[in-house]
Amino acid sequence: MQFDFGKNWSSFSAHALTAQRVEMAKADFGRLLAHAGGVRDKSFVDIGFGQGLSLLAAAEAGAQVAGTDINPQCAEVLRQNRRYFPSVERMEFPVVIGSILDSEVVARMRQASPAGGVYDIVHSWGVLHHTGDMRLAIRNAASLVRPGGHLVLAIYNRHWSSRPWLAIKYAYCKSPEPIRKLMVWALAPVIFVAKWLVTRDDPRKQQRGMDFYYNVVDWVGGYPYEYASTDELARMVEPLGFQCVHVMASEVPTGCNEFVFRRT
Repeated sequence: MQFDFGKNWSSFSAHALTAQRVEMAKADFGRLLAHAGGVRDKSFVDIGFGQGLSLLAAAEAGAQVAGTDINPQCAEVLRQNRRYFPSVERMEFPVVIGSILDSEVVARMRQASPAGGVYDIVHSWGVLHHTGDMRLAIRNAASLVRPGGHLVLAIYNRHWSSRPWLAIKYAYCKSPEPIRKLMVWALAPVIFVAKWLVTRDDPRKQQRGMDFYYNVVDWVGGYPYEYASTDELARMVEPLGFQCVHVMASEVPTGCNEFVFRRT
């Protein structure tokens, strides 16, 4: 059982994505990847590319790119969103459809690498905690990083409310469509108020060019769902041969913490 991220990305891209939001997403992507030394002239793979903005931003910035996503619909969303990146609109690059948990998919990603089976930067923003086996997903992603390269992750933070949210997400994915819509509309005000209380800022102001409504749908329905504190995540990744060089804690307790690890 898995939330249909492809459907949500397709609807977001068709109804809410704008050139201004694309520019916001590119700016946030650039700030995060600056901690990995940027992407120009580097090999880059995006695991769970979703609507494709990070993948296309990396290509536009001069990286040799490849992408993978479990949802075939995301490949079509990626194709549609190329129009916001005219300099790389006709660029050909490998796209693998399948799960990062699948060893055959990992092998195909190695074949897609221009650098002998590994990449300078492996990027996965808000994805690996939705695979159903976050630890294995992290190990497989980390195995694709070359020595001296970087693993860039965003993972949901552990909080006392994480387990109740897990139950909500499970109920959402088990419910018929009318109940799902009711859950989104019932929880959206709760999320709006909670975020305002924590940040004292307009919750409609979103990072990475996102939209509040589609973020709520993603959040309420995002199952499977795992989480880790910053210390827990470091204990998962560092024994794989990495050093944490950057952490950005989420502005809300259950949001995504951002990490940049360098393979030593």
